[in-house]
Amino acid sequence: MRIEDTEKLISQGIARVMDEGAGYCDARFYSEDGSETIALIDGNLEENTASYESGLGVRVLHGGSWGFAATSRAEDVKETFNRALTNAKTASMLVNIPLDMGRMPGIKGKYSSPVGIDPFEVPLKEKLAFLEELDSNLQADFIQRRIAYIYLQRMKNWFWNSEGSFIERNLTNCFAEARIMALDLDSQMQIRSKSLHTPGSGTRGWEMVTNPGLWSAKTETIKEELAQLLKAPEIEYGKRSVILLPGQGFLQVHETIGHPLELDRILGYELSYAGGSFVTLDSIGELRYGSNKLNASAYGSIENSPGSFGYDDEGTPERDYLLIDRGILVNCLTSRAMISEANQTAGKTIFDQSGGASRSTAFYKAPIDRMTNVNILPGEDGSLTDIIAQTEEGILLDNPRSWSIGSNREHFHFGCEIAWEISSGKLTRVLKNPTYQGHTLEFYANLSAVGDESTWVVKQVPNCGKGEPNQIMEIGHGVPVMRFDDVITGERS
Repeated sequence: MRIEDTEKLISQGIARVMDEGAGYCDARFYSEDGSETIALIDGNLEENTASYESGLGVRVLHGGSWGFAATSRAEDVKETFNRALTNAKTASMLVNIPLDMGRMPGIKGKYSSPVGIDPFEVPLKEKLAFLEELDSNLQADFIQRRIAYIYLQRMKNWFWNSEGSFIERNLTNCFAEARIMALDLDSQMQIRSKSLHTPGSGTRGWEMVTNPGLWSAKTETIKEELAQLLKAPEIEYGKRSVILLPGQGFLQVHETIGHPLELDRILGYELSYAGGSFVTLDSIGELRYGSNKLNASAYGSIENSPGSFGYDDEGTPERDYLLIDRGILVNCLTSRAMISEANQTAGKTIFDQSGGASRSTAFYKAPIDRMTNVNILPGEDGSLTDIIAQTEEGILLDNPRSWSIGSNREHFHFGCEIAWEISSGKLTRVLKNPTYQGHTLEFYANLSAVGDESTWVVKQVPNCGKGEPNQIMEIGHGVPVMRFDDVITGERS
């Protein structure tokens, strides 16, 4: 399918379903949705795959219910609009709360990820050479397994809706990780890894992948740390302060702030698959989510992040707004139809505009409420060195190894790759198999230090799963170093 072949048909299709009584219609045409994965395991090429898709997805709102249909065949564009309208009419017979998109002026816009070198134009030979050099740097006699991979994405799509919007987007994402493993003295497998992150600024093409400061220059560091883990004692059970580096802090934010604040989850749409949320509509503006040091935002203007995409899949421009203000929950991750349902359910206006969080992973999947850039804002407690010096007894944690989340995100249990013990404000020894757990609100109430901008980085997430059928989405989390007090760590013997 080509944009030239479909644009007129799409405009005609939107006009036709509106003439037949639809309240709203939009269409997303993907001229290209491609990805590439290259992975080395122990120096051997284990994966070299590429995918490519193109097609059209159509949503129609009729009688307060959605209908959706998709096609990859140019000759089926008219029929796709017909099926979406029929599906909406059928669904409207079962509607309890009629959805309404409200009224917005049409938007003309364009967004492109900032890219220096298009990763899809880089020769395969050059990509393999880069990974082979990285793998060589990961080698040591005691290391039993090495993994190095890159995952690249490029998407070009166009959006139209019945309000007159027309938006073009060109999105590029680059993900990468190096991981090494070895058996410790107790024959337990230990892991150290380093993934590609962004500073939040700059470009995000192949030049980001090959920037040594963003991940690939850390091979000696993770080898040294893995060697320490193999001889390290087990962490002891007890309550202590926990300092999360961004490598672990991003997952804490993702699971216990990001997902609980997706409005469709609050309204019960994820219950059968991924659970709900302890947050209710009455929580907005009232719930104390954490200490006064907790400030969380949905920040669409981060220059370099997979959570920056310009416009969501309803055509709403990305916004910068607070989710949590000095510990108080003030907003959620929202889309236009979901705020309509929420306001009707509450019997009052809780949300006055969409948060631009309606996103889909493919042309053949309907948009749902998804995280964007969910961040913790930098604090005023200094650098990592400063926060360690201010900590009497605790541990410093990095990189997730396991996680378990309560069905409503009300509690959690995380395992990490590595811990450093802190005693009297100094790092002392490495501890293996660290875990920590807590109840979400109690945990954030004990947030006692938030690092400054020198500790803040954007961690990339290539694999956030949600929805039925499942959709795997890419997002970013800007996080500083954070310290939490009185945390349960380790496991009871």
